[in-house]
Amino acid sequence: MFSRGFASDNNSGVPPRILQAINAVNQGHTIAYGDDPVTRKAIERFKQIFGSDTEVYFVFIGSAANVLGLKAITQPHNAIICSETAHINVDECGAPERFTGCKLLTVPTPNGKLTIEGIKKHMHGFGFQHHSQPKVISISQVSELGTVYTVDEIQALAGFAHSHNMFLHMDGARLANAAVSLRMGFREFTRDAGVDVLSFGGTKNGMMYGEAIVFFNQQLAHDFMYTRKQGLQLASKMRYISAQFLAYLEDGQWDITARHANEMAKLLAERVSKINGIKITQPVESNAVFAIIPSDLIPKLQKEYFFYVWDEERSEVRWMTSWDTSEEDIDRFCSLLEKLMQTVKQ
Repeated sequence: MFSRGFASDNNSGVPPRILQAINAVNQGHTIAYGDDPVTRKAIERFKQIFGSDTEVYFVFIGSAANVLGLKAITQPHNAIICSETAHINVDECGAPERFTGCKLLTVPTPNGKLTIEGIKKHMHGFGFQHHSQPKVISISQVSELGTVYTVDEIQALAGFAHSHNMFLHMDGARLANAAVSLRMGFREFTRDAGVDVLSFGGTKNGMMYGEAIVFFNQQLAHDFMYTRKQGLQLASKMRYISAQFLAYLEDGQWDITARHANEMAKLLAERVSKINGIKITQPVESNAVFAIIPSDLIPKLQKEYFFYVWDEERSEVRWMTSWDTSEEDIDRFCSLLEKLMQTVKQ
């Protein structure tokens, strides 16, 4: 049995309800490549949430959702503006550049969130053939620093993008955590706020695997079925992804798992902030806690509870909570941290 740490919500297991949904469709034969009744039902569920004219395509992983979604709305001579900490810039091994041909233009963001003021430095060279043409603003909701965009912030970015004939893309790997934080349904801070293309994440909030690319303008999804196939993301046994999404979206399952993860992060931050010598560096608005701790304690902590170092120079670490993080996990972790901190004081 694997121990629970604080490295990533990707490391967690799968809630029983999701596993039961997979098992429920694991019988008999059905048409492959998404032409099955389970997939049709899952797509219809997305349309109920986001609108009947929504186009939905299931893929295996979040990187594919981001890259293929961006590819659909760009040409190779375009540029994509994102935060310097964005997943598409830091953690996708250059896949956005390789598969879209676009240049990534990054913006320093101390809290992980783009602002119009920060974007403006890249808004030049339009119509100049020697310059990559800005076409997409890409934001992460939740951001890579655990912060959450408000509806007003998203609307402002969308309005700015659209006024320059650009699109707004949202990396929603932790979309459910954002929805819980904002106390809103998914549509209110995506489609209704002006987002054009959404990567709808499920894996980080308990699904075994599976993400969705959601287009709010059907014209943007023109010929996308071929893009998904060429991108190696057309699942033959798609019903296993679709069944997970049905269970995930049924009876607020997504809310239950994301709410618990967010609450555990708040509890962790509360406990940690009471330990002298520990500094929380970002607002805890989702299921991430960023903190500065003495560097020599990091490997000692990691022996018992694995987590990642975010900034080695600052000795800043990232602790992620998941749907299955328990209060006991946090109690034991904080007790160990407090014990180790006492050795520093000596």
